[in-house]
Amino acid sequence: MSISKLNSNKSFLEIMNVFSSIEEAISRSTAEEFQTDKSSSLSGGSISRSQCITGKDGRKFFSKENELAFSVFFETEAIALRQIEDTHTIRVPKVISVGKTSSESFLVLEFIEEGSASASGQELMGKQLACMHKTEQPFFGWIKDNCIGSTPQPNPRSENWVDFYRKHRLQHQLQLAAQRGCSFDKAEKLLLNLEYFFESYNPQPSLLHGDLWGGNASQDSSGNPFIFDPATYYGDREADIAFTYMFGGFSSSFYQGYIKEFPLDEGFGMRKALYNLYHELNHFNLFGGGYASSAQSSINQLVAELS
Repeated sequence: MSISKLNSNKSFLEIMNVFSSIEEAISRSTAEEFQTDKSSSLSGGSISRSQCITGKDGRKFFSKENELAFSVFFETEAIALRQIEDTHTIRVPKVISVGKTSSESFLVLEFIEEGSASASGQELMGKQLACMHKTEQPFFGWIKDNCIGSTPQPNPRSENWVDFYRKHRLQHQLQLAAQRGCSFDKAEKLLLNLEYFFESYNPQPSLLHGDLWGGNASQDSSGNPFIFDPATYYGDREADIAFTYMFGGFSSSFYQGYIKEFPLDEGFGMRKALYNLYHELNHFNLFGGGYASSAQSSINQLVAELS
């Protein structure tokens, strides 16, 4: 059996224990014995270790491993993937198993072979995401707290979107930044005046992916779209669309497909910076660096709108 190195700090016995537990979990979930032939590390994940595990029978699975304390986040990710799957709108990897050893936690998913991006696939992705967003919910928040990256993301039930976004998105991230010794000029003024951005817009709670950047969306080998690594909650659908702009990766065909199915409010352009501020703050709290200046620039821009 060929095994990629999971972590230089892990002993061989610990690595083998993780593999054994994953094999048992796959065998139990699929009702078919699974024995690993080889594994290969996958790039792209900055939080968990990711790999493709190939069985002696040729079946492939995707697995993510992290420290034991991360198991609660893998559990909420599995819930989110199943919830998105249940909408029958856009493809996500099927959940195979969530488990843990004495020192590790893991999530095993269907392995989806990626293909080349196409304009038609991007347009279909936009349409399918719009259909997912039409899955309205009775409240803002979610059924559980989860995480975005490795940052805890509180999701208490709320009837008021502006209050929810102020307290459990922006204030939450600003407090985490303060713990890192960083404060943002004019942030308090922005928080006190959030209602301004919603004077003629009343968002309804939609099922969101929650972390929809280009690295969490792709097309399979047949050109069909799929999304993964959700940080799901019920919120304003504009929050998902706004984040697709932050790092790029989505073509004009994607937006055309979305708007054709579910047109955006004319004030979206103004609120886009407001929604991406959450991600700028989160990226500062995760990675530091220039994200602080990006967040401050967004705050300045938004406060200027109040004048």
